[in-house]
Amino acid sequence: MSARAGAGAAVVIIGAGVTGLSAGWWLARDGVDTLVLDAGAAGWGASGRNGGGCSHHHSPLFREEQRLWPLMDELLGYPTEFQPERIRIALDERQFALYRHALENGARQGFRTEVLDPQQVRELVPLAGGEIFGGYHYHFGGHANPHRTLQAYAWALRDCGGRLLQHTRVLGFETHGGRVAGVRTSRGMFACEHVVITAGPATGELASLLGVSVPLMSARAEMIVTEPLPLMRLGGVDGNGLYGRQTLRGNLAYGGGPHEWIDDADLGDTRPYSTPLQASIARRLCALLPKAAHARVIRSWAGFIENTPDGRPVIDRPAAVDNLTVATLSSVGFGLSPASGRAIRDLVVSGSCGFADLTTLKLSRFAALEPDWRRLQGWLPSAVGGDG
Repeated sequence: MSARAGAGAAVVIIGAGVTGLSAGWWLARDGVDTLVLDAGAAGWGASGRNGGGCSHHHSPLFREEQRLWPLMDELLGYPTEFQPERIRIALDERQFALYRHALENGARQGFRTEVLDPQQVRELVPLAGGEIFGGYHYHFGGHANPHRTLQAYAWALRDCGGRLLQHTRVLGFETHGGRVAGVRTSRGMFACEHVVITAGPATGELASLLGVSVPLMSARAEMIVTEPLPLMRLGGVDGNGLYGRQTLRGNLAYGGGPHEWIDDADLGDTRPYSTPLQASIARRLCALLPKAAHARVIRSWAGFIENTPDGRPVIDRPAAVDNLTVATLSSVGFGLSPASGRAIRDLVVSGSCGFADLTTLKLSRFAALEPDWRRLQGWLPSAVGGDG
């Protein structure tokens, strides 16, 4: 794809979370003139406010995700703090059966898992104790530092000649003959040959301006961080409905539902900060790692995430607009970012993904979606919110 001179770029990407930045970097490293826009600061949404997990065994992108993560520091030229493997602790028989799905999905794709008894869990996870039914040691997956990784993508994008414009709100599009010719923003018009929308919760609204329906519901997801504790050999430990990791400084950073559903119209007026969910997270973390129960919670944060009706990502080039690619990762964007960025690059450049079958991620699967699907699934905003 040729580059453009002047105001604009060959490819304009809307949204500077990990998905948009990864896609921008993959394109720029191939010599494509790429501009990434964001209405706020890069990664200010869920991309910089998540558990850092890299273990999406249910995705068609999983094998590529696993291949790429150990290489990302070298490929990007900057640290992501990626650490391989994960342990998942089950406190009861129901959790043990649920977490076995990762073992089965991993085994089908050639990845190994060890089943752990309670004593083996305690030996591998010094902070564990109390009631343990069993666990799993996944010799795949892992975790990375979201903040470091975002910075690495942004710097690598720059090093490859790509550009990032923050605090640049997209207001609309200029179209000609079924194609997007330009992106109208708070900083003026940017001409383009292809547009990629990876704008998190705003993806649906922006796509609708081009006549493309992307069904999404937004939520506020919370995390807590403790004071530093002695480092465990494997920092990727979760379970009891939680996701997270131990940082290289020893802090425990954990989150996990239930989500607080937010109307899209209220996103600009709703603070993505502390909510009553942090008490539930802290209580479940104490049950999961009781030898850390004395640790003080030193900070918390939240970010807005978007969810599709079936909880699976969308990565697609809708037929309605010839030069548009839409991607929403439905709350699992961080871990999949090395592979999803490469898949988006493939769609933009050649129209199809060369390393994975993305059929299950196409928008067409929602063609017969009920108009009131949010109500049917119980995804309705609660009374908790606003400045809570």
